[in-house]
Amino acid sequence: MADDESRTILLEKNEDCPGCIIDRTKQDQRGVPYFHLSFIWLVSLCTALPISSLFPYLYFMIRDFHIAKQEEDIGFYAGFVASSFMIGRALTSIFWGKLADRYGRKPIILIGTFSVIIFNTLFGLSTSFWLAISVRFLLGCFNCLLGVIRAYASEVVSEEYNALSLSVVSTSRGIGLILGPAIGGYLAQPAEKYPNIFSQSSVFGRFPYFLPSLVISVYATGVLIACWWLPETLHTRCRIAQGRLNPTELNDDESRGGGLDDQKIISKPSLLRNRPLMAIIIVYCVFSLQEIAYNKIFSLWAVSDRRYGGLSFSSQDVGEVLAISGLGLLVFQLLVYPPLEKSVGLLAIIRLSAVLLIPLLSCYPYIALLSGVTLHLVINFASILKNALSISLVTGLFIMLNKAVPQNQRGAANGISMTAMSVFKSFGPAGGGVLFSWAQKRQDATFLPGDEMVFLVLNLVQLVGLILTFVPYISQIQ
Repeated sequence: MADDESRTILLEKNEDCPGCIIDRTKQDQRGVPYFHLSFIWLVSLCTALPISSLFPYLYFMIRDFHIAKQEEDIGFYAGFVASSFMIGRALTSIFWGKLADRYGRKPIILIGTFSVIIFNTLFGLSTSFWLAISVRFLLGCFNCLLGVIRAYASEVVSEEYNALSLSVVSTSRGIGLILGPAIGGYLAQPAEKYPNIFSQSSVFGRFPYFLPSLVISVYATGVLIACWWLPETLHTRCRIAQGRLNPTELNDDESRGGGLDDQKIISKPSLLRNRPLMAIIIVYCVFSLQEIAYNKIFSLWAVSDRRYGGLSFSSQDVGEVLAISGLGLLVFQLLVYPPLEKSVGLLAIIRLSAVLLIPLLSCYPYIALLSGVTLHLVINFASILKNALSISLVTGLFIMLNKAVPQNQRGAANGISMTAMSVFKSFGPAGGGVLFSWAQKRQDATFLPGDEMVFLVLNLVQLVGLILTFVPYISQIQ
């Protein structure tokens, strides 16, 4: 009798199951779910800000560490500091993903947000090259937010708003990758930029790169408090949890008015044998490598001297460019992308964005020949277009990745993608720094001098990603 009662409980949606509560909320949902989207926005922004905020001032930070013997070597050391975060994240993403599938999305999000507060603050207080690398590595190890929030975003809203929720992930992440450098550019070295407010003897004078880290950590504190009311989406106390049933199958079964037979209770298939998933992850890794290398190279290129083919921008100038392009990205992703995705299709948007990025990046070395207002107008327009196309790529891949697996494997699937992506991204900043330093030493070369070689390499990586989108397995997810 007890076994029959237990099975009855297993076969019905449980009033105490957080996943079932969310399912009922989605069924009753009317209009855009702004409440849930706001949580997605806050967490995604929190994970992106620490990644990119150091780019405008990392060049000067490495210089102040006095580890580079000559100016051309600064990019070499800067690449390793940036890469240490990705190495740490690569080592732990699958672990955090599996924990999220077992214990829920919310506790892992809280842990990741708390880690930003601690380690990002310590990075701003770094006084040596090796301390900076160590703290960034630990930040990467505990920063488990992006993969988990991607799984969460695909679960917390109805199918109608799935594209919108995942576009919020990529938009807020993209804004973070742009707003972060703006914060770093404006707030680094405040005693030099704003001497009337910050004195050289203050803590911000002694630690010139602490203020941007502190601002981001304060924001992360606010996110941590807000996420205490984050609704859980994982099924933990119902037949979906106990039987490892795909919620889609459950909804289909109920819509037919049928029950659940023993064959519907399934075991987890191997994610590594899910060929569409693996194909999407590989494509995502290639585009991620190109994206992080571009972000690193752009910041170094913009602040480098004109005699080396750069723009001679200050860190504040770089912050202005990235802030303006962030505003354009916000408008594009929230107002343009969702209807475009419905009318054109995910795969078409991904391929079209990849194609358009190649001629755009080819123009960058010639932008350095401009000056004055023309330079600022052109570089801002190019940055807006570049970021809009890149985020369109990422959003489409996010959606396809989550469609390739059932709910009870989304945490692990996103963990695998984060691990693979972080491995690729760990090579991006280091490789970009080495490539940039090498290019600066060959300004008089006959074949592709200076930065022309840099942007050619970026385009070659982009081309590889474009070719991989034609792998047959990817089209099966459509």
